[in-house]
Amino acid sequence: MNAHVKYASVTPVVRTQLNFKLEEIPRFWFGGDPFLTRMFDALSLTFPDGERYFIESVRLFRDKIEDPDLQQRVADFIRQEAQHGMAHDKMNQLMKQQGMPVDAFIQRLNKIFKFELSKRSAEYNIAMTAAAEHLTALMAETFCSRKEVLQAAHPYVRALFIWHAIEEMEHRDVAFDVMKNVAKVDENLKKFTLVWTSALMTGFTLYRANVMLKHDGFNLTERLKLNVKGLPWFFGRKGTLTRMSKQYRDWFKSDFHPSQHPVVDNYNIWLKTFEDTQDPIQAAEVFWQAAK
Repeated sequence: MNAHVKYASVTPVVRTQLNFKLEEIPRFWFGGDPFLTRMFDALSLTFPDGERYFIESVRLFRDKIEDPDLQQRVADFIRQEAQHGMAHDKMNQLMKQQGMPVDAFIQRLNKIFKFELSKRSAEYNIAMTAAAEHLTALMAETFCSRKEVLQAAHPYVRALFIWHAIEEMEHRDVAFDVMKNVAKVDENLKKFTLVWTSALMTGFTLYRANVMLKHDGFNLTERLKLNVKGLPWFFGRKGTLTRMSKQYRDWFKSDFHPSQHPVVDNYNIWLKTFEDTQDPIQAAEVFWQAAK
């Protein structure tokens, strides 16, 4: 892709009081597959406190933002991220009811974020946030652009992740613009934080998934077999996340901007259906059915 090609931006919209009926989902909601279920569950575990960390990182520069448009986008970003945290908190409570060590995961995560915010520079934290937003926006595109990816997922959890994906695409450039235009983060730090964020996200997700599988009753041998079978779904030659490698590498171009990546094709379908129904589950179903 030409580094200077830009697509039309989409406006962040704050949507509240959404009901995904998560209390009705089965234990292994991803087609009965324990590994894929727990990998997505492990991602969900990161979101509430991760979103709060993103908010705090952006707030470090809020008083320095002079552009009214960016000020408004930052305000919408903060409100959207707060809603994501609340929605995934509900998902995490279900895992806690299943006997998962959710509190231990969250306590460790909070210690990490507290250390980062208190011991690292504001520039480092906003760069980490922008890098994480790049990853989540790409995952949103990858999970939602092809119908087959979330086909086995329970419709209610699929609706949660699709709504989250929609809003990640809406505000994908906010932290980036704060990083580049306000914090003036240099290229070396920008590049490092994506590599470091990718390693942390992958490592923590895989670790938490396997801890949860242990609590599900799978012994070490069984967990190893589940990993060997399931990891190619994400990282194989044609894996779900492998497919986003080109867009991932765009980050390392000095003139990269998130607007160079298009939003998912059926974004407007979700938007219209939700506006008509105010039902995120129905909007997600129409959105997903329209995927390629």
